Amino acid sequence: MAVSRSPTDRMRAWGWRSAILLLAVVLAGGARAEPRHRIVSLNLCTDQLLLQLVPARDIVGLSPLARDCAYSVMCHEAEAVPVIRPTAEAVVAARPDLVVGGRYASVTALLAARQAGMPVELFDPVERLVDVPEQIVAVANAAGVPMRGRALAEAFRARLAAHPMPVGGAAPSAVIYAANGFVTRAGSLADDILVRAGFRNAANGLDGRHALGVPLESLLVRPPELLVVARSDVGTSMAQAVLDHPALRDAFPAPHRLSLPDRMWLCGLPQTLDTLDRLIEARTALESSR
Repeated sequence: MAVSRSPTDRMRAWGWRSAILLLAVVLAGGARAEPRHRIVSLNLCTDQLLLQLVPARDIVGLSPLARDCAYSVMCHEAEAVPVIRPTAEAVVAARPDLVVGGRYASVTALLAARQAGMPVELFDPVERLVDVPEQIVAVANAAGVPMRGRALAEAFRARLAAHPMPVGGAAPSAVIYAANGFVTRAGSLADDILVRAGFRNAANGLDGRHALGVPLESLLVRPPELLVVARSDVGTSMAQAVLDHPALRDAFPAPHRLSLPDRMWLCGLPQTLDTLDRLIEARTALESSR
């Protein structure tokens, strides 16, 4: 015989089903239902993403590089947030409800946080522009702000889609040249930005194929059409002296030279698309001068 259920019982059952369904949706999406309120970041890239995803009051510690304008595009915003030393003692003492970091750094501090029962989320470096939205969403989900992450990721995708990769024609060559003669080769975010902007990364064909640095002489013998000078933009050093060598200045006058600070492509951020815009403008000026 069927048992009649009162309206109150039916409402209670409906409430439980709704709660279970909501929990399933949240778990399926990999996102927390509630925001974290004591987050520690031990990585420059997660530092800068958190500053754009969560209120400053919910961050109890960022890595020291977050305030260094040589490396961080969010250095001024980071001044409103505490800095934490990437040590086991400092991280555990901060009593975070989430620790985020890079997979290959601050290993001892991350291990200590895990052993103390603290949630830890690790992220790999982004090497392609198309992967930036996915990382934005992943960091946002870990921090319990999935809607903010989706909004930021969709804005990135829309802006990136406005700059489709050029097709047809020979791509002008470019080299990113940094302190100590270091160059950026394939398999990096900076290389991907160059290609997306319509350049061919000539560093992949320079002498020293398996080395980080390229001698100034090699660059002058086989000059690219565009030299992208990557300097810290903060202070001076012997390592950066090569970037101001007279021979380099003479060989690459405007529009064959573009200066961009290192911080513009160290991490996959919404601001990384500003670098793409600059490179597209440089390519346009280069092609107009031919």
